This record gives sequence, structure tokens and C-alpha cells, in this order.
Amino acid sequence: MKLPKALERVIESFEKLPGIGPKTAQRLAFYLLHVPQSDLDEFGENLKNLKNQTVLCSTCFNIGESDPCFICSDPNRDNSTICIVEDALDLLAIERSGKYKGAYHVLHGVIDPLNSIGPEDIYLPQLIVRIKDPKSKIQELILATNPTMEGEATALYIVRELGKDKKGSNGVKITRIGRGLPIGSDIEYADEVTIERALEGRREYS
Repeated sequence: MKLPKALERVIESFEKLPGIGPKTAQRLAFYLLHVPQSDLDEFGENLKNLKNQTVLCSTCFNIGESDPCFICSDPNRDNSTICIVEDALDLLAIERSGKYKGAYHVLHGVIDPLNSIGPEDIYLPQLIVRIKDPKSKIQELILATNPTMEGEATALYIVRELGKDKKGSNGVKITRIGRGLPIGSDIEYADEVTIERALEGRREYS
């Protein structure tokens, strides 16, 4: 069966999204055919504005509507503690727990040599500069990368860059989120209680 070109293009666009296979892409595209045109217009406008109306925070690289983001501009946050996460979804998951009141640094990825992703391809250099800044008041660094091979490799790289000793180059305490997160899982899928326990059970990185 030959599909209309407009429909084929929508299917191809959906297939480019992570986790969307050909069958799912087809189901989504055919579903949209039954959606009122006004809803489709609104959907298209929202997609158009997705990047136009969002910015990366120049401090923590979280996604927000302004720079600095709502977390970095909040005077009630504890800026002496920085939680390092792989992406903004992990940040949102930790925020949902309501148990963390410090600052963040979003890497937007992990070191993954198999996919040719090195430290310079994510926001690791900016993190190191941020921590080593003589004016920095950072006292603790929480490594909250996912408990995967890539996440562990990224955490180890950060520790090595900050110095061989546990306290790092600026006397910064380095901890790793602990119990509650099974090996191989992603933070963004964890519930609030699991994240709370992982934060409470963080240990000094060694």
C-alpha cells in the first residue's frame, strides 16, 4: 500500500525519535489524522517554540525559560552543594523527591567511547572550571550519574580531574549516591522514595 507523502514524512519524523520504532511511528501518524486540525496546529506551534523559547542555563546547563534558570536564581537554594546529573530528566526526578535543596550541574550525556563521546562532547569541562573557580563556595559534590558503565566512567573521570585525594583540589567533599538505585537503572525512572534513599545513603567517593 502506497501512503500519501505527507503521511510518510510524518512517520519518518517519528522514527527519528528515540524509542520509536516503525510500527509505533505509523500508529502515531495515523492517530494524528483523526485529531482536529486546531489541535494539530497547536501541536505544531508548540514544537516550533520548543527550542525558540527555551535556553540552557549558563551556570548549571539546566533547560529553562531564562538564564540563569529558576534553580540557580533561587536565593533559598544551597549553592555549597552541587548534584551532578546526566540530563535534565534526572534533575526533574530528584526535584520531585523534594529532599534536595542544593544546586545542580547537568552534563547532557556521559563519557561513552564506544559511541565516540568524550569529555569535551558533554558539559564536563564547564563543570571542572566551575568547581576549581577560586571564588567557588562549593563544599560537596554529589555524583548522581546513573549506575551504568558509562555513568561510573564519567564519575571516575570527574574525581580524577579534581585530584587523586577524596577531598578534590579545592577541599571539596565528593560523594556518590548510594542505596536505592539498582545497577543498570536510570534515575529518571526512579520513584521519589528511591531517590530520597539514594541521596540519604550517598557515600564519600573513593
